[in-house]
Amino acid sequence: MRDTLASIEARYEEIDRLLADPEISTDYTRIQSLAKEQASIRNLVTLSREHRGLTEELAGVREMLRDDPDPDLAELAREELAELEGRMVSTELELQMALIPSDPNDEKNVMMEIRAGTGGEEAGLFAAELYRMYARYAQRNGWRIEVMDANETGLGAIKEIVFIVRGDSAFSRLKHESGTHRVQRIPVTESGGRLHTSAATVAVLPEAEEIDVDVRAEDLDIDIYHASGHGGQNVQKVATAVRITHRPTGIVATCQDERSQFKNKEKAMSVLRSRLFAREQQRQQQEVSASRRSQVGSGDRSQRVRTYNYPQNRVTDHRVGLTTYNLDSVLEGGIDDFVRALSEQEQAQRLEQVSL
Repeated sequence: MRDTLASIEARYEEIDRLLADPEISTDYTRIQSLAKEQASIRNLVTLSREHRGLTEELAGVREMLRDDPDPDLAELAREELAELEGRMVSTELELQMALIPSDPNDEKNVMMEIRAGTGGEEAGLFAAELYRMYARYAQRNGWRIEVMDANETGLGAIKEIVFIVRGDSAFSRLKHESGTHRVQRIPVTESGGRLHTSAATVAVLPEAEEIDVDVRAEDLDIDIYHASGHGGQNVQKVATAVRITHRPTGIVATCQDERSQFKNKEKAMSVLRSRLFAREQQRQQQEVSASRRSQVGSGDRSQRVRTYNYPQNRVTDHRVGLTTYNLDSVLEGGIDDFVRALSEQEQAQRLEQVSL
């Protein structure tokens, strides 16, 4: 651990020198990248320096106990030694936790995609409720939501919606929401009172910045068209909606939420970068483990990460085996119990990998 900490401190000091270099100060992209790297290791460096200081203090107190025969001073030294040893145990534990490899995307904003799965109109209504749940959760955390694209029906259902959540560590809190969410309830249109099961898929991607993905202009097809409302009618006389196709991958991003063509293009590019970034990450992960499953699945009712059962007022997350009986609260954005349990599971898995 000592060698690892020494190399991290050396890199931190090297970044300090680079940030002060006049030649680098004009390169905004490089400055931004260095500042992010330094921020990511700052806590480790602080703990490392604290650990080194405690090591020196402990050595001094032990030497005093060994060399000074005065009983009063020896008693004070023993008290100080006990306090320093307690702080050392705490600091070493913090260091071990901080050395667990973290997800490099944790500090990023989030691009979320919710799509109605199996279940027809009922699945679309559930997708709309999931969007509202995440919007409420974002509001509770002081985050901001930006809708990039939405395909709604006149009945309040959502076929699909793409939106970005902007806020501190948003990805670290929401990344485990990926997968198929299943709802069990009696639809209002069901005259026989039968329980129906429907599903919606949620995809959570880190928002990619320009420094994360290199998108060449010559690889893009950009189409401008009229934004449409429910039923396909044009809602604007001026064509402002934007569709961007990345020819090498076939990935398409659209945005018609803004009245400005420029803003729609900017948003569509943000969606495209995030999808390309996620695609590259998935490719890298598959090189490590070809059997890794995709994060969403098919949207089939049998593939689920969480079930929302209305008759029992129950929500169950099948990955961590957590069940709560507060469905109303959960749908109002009260998902902290699930976020916390899933984060703790991830941390335990990372610690296990480090131990191995």
